[in-house]
Amino acid sequence: MRIFNLCLIFFFVFLSSAAAFSPKVGVNYGTLGNNLPKPSKSVELIKSLKAGRVKLYNPDPEILKALNGTNIQVSIMVPNEIISNISTNQTMANEWVHKNLVAYYPHTLIRYLLVGNEILSLMGEADKKTWHDLVPAMRKLQYALKIHGIRKVKVGTTMAMDVLESSFPPSNGTFRSDIAVSVMRPLLQFLNNTKSFFFIDCYPYFAWSQNYQSISLDYALFKGGVTYKDPVSKLTYTNLLDQMLDSVHFAMKKLGYPDIRIWIAETGWPNGGDIDQIGANVYNAATYNRNLVQRLNAKPLVGTPAMPGVVLPTFIFALFNENQKGGQGTERHWGLFYPTEAHVYPIDLTGETDLASYPALPKPKNNEPYKGKIWCVVAEAKGANMTALGDAVTYACGQGNGTCAAIQPKGLCYNPKSLIYHANYAFSSYWAQFKSQGATCFFNGLAVQTTKDPSHGKCKYPSVTLS
Repeated sequence: MRIFNLCLIFFFVFLSSAAAFSPKVGVNYGTLGNNLPKPSKSVELIKSLKAGRVKLYNPDPEILKALNGTNIQVSIMVPNEIISNISTNQTMANEWVHKNLVAYYPHTLIRYLLVGNEILSLMGEADKKTWHDLVPAMRKLQYALKIHGIRKVKVGTTMAMDVLESSFPPSNGTFRSDIAVSVMRPLLQFLNNTKSFFFIDCYPYFAWSQNYQSISLDYALFKGGVTYKDPVSKLTYTNLLDQMLDSVHFAMKKLGYPDIRIWIAETGWPNGGDIDQIGANVYNAATYNRNLVQRLNAKPLVGTPAMPGVVLPTFIFALFNENQKGGQGTERHWGLFYPTEAHVYPIDLTGETDLASYPALPKPKNNEPYKGKIWCVVAEAKGANMTALGDAVTYACGQGNGTCAAIQPKGLCYNPKSLIYHANYAFSSYWAQFKSQGATCFFNGLAVQTTKDPSHGKCKYPSVTLS
């Protein structure tokens, strides 16, 4: 009977472990939009995807309540700006955990506490101080969980691929020299000691779009037919994601931690973007995410060439297209759903739906770079917020270099004397002058790119020319 009981205990421990490390695919639930559904409805959409997990970028009370009783595993995030304070204040760590985690646990299945978001990608002097406060803050929060009697929640932090100094070939994966010893080694030691994961944001789209002439799109989209052999490890790769993940694995191995498990904290493909952004379309986004889900849920498990057969827990980015995100147009087009709650494209995160059964999507038109002129103009002339538009014009014209000389009195573009016309000129002029320095055609959602020349009469609008 004693032997039977021991076997029974082992069996249930095995089942528990298997469930904890199942390949269930989750979704990142961002909220940077002013037109998104309420949390209760959003959670229903998450369920419709058959998502096993969800990651939140802040411990929003309404969202956490909506997830109560859903059996969806939840990851919550500690804001970057309070990491340094928590690193030296156990009381603050205790209070944060009590307010933002204990208040909803265990009815909301919070399983991971992520301390900060890509903080090692930030390069200011204040940011660099936070780098060194990261692991102390993680230790404080780990202890806070312990004193609250919470054993099932793991502590981690999310990193971007720029923590690597070298990533090609994968076997040459190496952490940046400014963080390898001072930050990464103690972080890996913490993750190893607590049996947590290395959470990494991994986007083949960016690697491909910046090197589209040398990296096959099929290789980035898991479409097969293209392979790469690492000349050092002799491992053969069939897709770009595996290549990127293994570069992280080899970097950890170089610091003496080859067995820390990797969790893909963000991945995905943009379903739209600006005219000058190659490959951002619904067809590619659906192809990438559907093939990814099939691969992650394959039986037996595939893993990667350097980590064969391992579970790679994953959050796809993102639940919605978020219209208040700044930067390039792709930043606002990663969603599986539109804010209207309509699918951008159908997808089943369990991988049980046969790929051939999905409805056909229109073939993409921007897998090759656009060549020609682009202007930056007012997104919606009718119903535009004139106060906000006036402020945007003031900003664009205040950058110097004669940005708006042509729309001053007696200028060639002064007439017609219309804020919309003046804004079209100011936006185009500003973007043409400063795009090379990182300027975008966005202006808090007031501007959009166009290939239609807005010039009129003797008034010629500046443009960006792509060739």
